[in-house]
Amino acid sequence: MIYLDYQATTPLAPEARDAMLPWLAGPEGMGFANPHSPHRPGRAAAAAVEFARDKVAALLPPGGRVIFTGSATEALNLALLGRNWKQVAVSTIEHAAVLDTAQASGAAVHVLETDGDGLVPGNIAIPSGTGLVAVMQVNNEIGTIQPVAAIADAAHATGALFLCDAVQGAGKLAPPEGADMIALSAHKLYGPKGIGALWLRDGIELAPLIHGGGQEGLRSGTLSPALCAGFGAAATLASARMEADASHAAALWVRARELLPDWTLNGSASQRWQGNLNLRRDGLDVARLMSDLRDIAFSAGSACASGSGRPSHVLRAIGLSDRQAKSSIRIGFGRYTAMGDLEDACARIDAAATAQGV
Repeated sequence: MIYLDYQATTPLAPEARDAMLPWLAGPEGMGFANPHSPHRPGRAAAAAVEFARDKVAALLPPGGRVIFTGSATEALNLALLGRNWKQVAVSTIEHAAVLDTAQASGAAVHVLETDGDGLVPGNIAIPSGTGLVAVMQVNNEIGTIQPVAAIADAAHATGALFLCDAVQGAGKLAPPEGADMIALSAHKLYGPKGIGALWLRDGIELAPLIHGGGQEGLRSGTLSPALCAGFGAAATLASARMEADASHAAALWVRARELLPDWTLNGSASQRWQGNLNLRRDGLDVARLMSDLRDIAFSAGSACASGSGRPSHVLRAIGLSDRQAKSSIRIGFGRYTAMGDLEDACARIDAAATAQGV
C-alpha cells in the first residue's frame, strides 16, 4: 500500500510512539496512573502531561496557554461556543468543525468569500459588530495558505477576536501571527489520534463546554498521559524537522507535477503547503479510479465529508462546477513518503485516468 492521504491523517512518528509506551505500562511500571491523583505515580503522570504541554506550546506564540482537548474539533467548538458571540465571520472554505459549529452557535454568521485561487483577501472587510473571525491557516482540501496575519489585523481593527484553525499548518509553518485562539490536532503532525489542543492568548475568557472535575480548567475529563506524551514528542520533532520536512514535500510536489502534466491544479500554485496536491481531470470517474487503484491511498476530497456524495464546498467556493469538483482528487504526502513510491503512484493514477478516456 502506498499512503498518499496525509491531510486525513499522518503516520505516527516512531519517536511519538516511543514517548507514549511508558505511560501505557501495567501495574509494575505504574505508567497507567491518573495524572490528577495526588500520589507519587499520579504526580509522575502529571509531570509528563505538563512536560508535553510545554512542548506543544513551543509550536505556538508566546503569551498564551495550551488546553488539551479530545480533538481539534472539540477545540474549535470550545472557541466558537465558549462565549455568547452575537456575530461571527467565517471563510467559505473552513472545515465543517467551524462552519457547522458557527451555524449552531446562535450567532449571526457572515461568510467571507475566497477568490478563485482559494485565498481570503488579506484586506477583506469585516462587518461592524463582529465578535469573532475564524479563518484557517492552511486549507485541508486544497492546501492554500491564508494571509492570516493580515486577516487578524482586519479583525482586531473592528474589535473582533481572531480564531485560527491551524490543524494543517501546525508543525509545518510558523504559528499564525496575530491569532487570539489557535486549534491544532496531534494526528495531523505525526502524533496520536484522540488529542488536540486550543491555545488561548492571555486574557481571553471562555466558558467550558464540558463540565465535571475541571481538570483542564476550561475542559473536564481525565487526561491520557500517553496521548499527551505522544503529542509533545511529535511537536518537538516537527519543530526540529520543519525545514527538512518542507524541503522534502517541495521535492515531491515538483516531481508529482512533472508526472501529472495533463491534470489541472485546484487552488493557488504558490500560496500553498506543497504536501497537498489537489488536481482534476474533467470527466474523470473518481470512484472508478479509486476502485482501480485500491493499493494506493488517496482522497476524493476531505476525509471528513467522504461518503456524503456531496461536491466539496471548498472546490465550489473557488468556482468549480459540481462536475469539476467530483472529477478532483487529493494527493497528500509528507515526511515518510518515498520518492519512488510517489513516482509509482502518480504513473499508475495517470494511466488509470487515461484508460477512462479523459
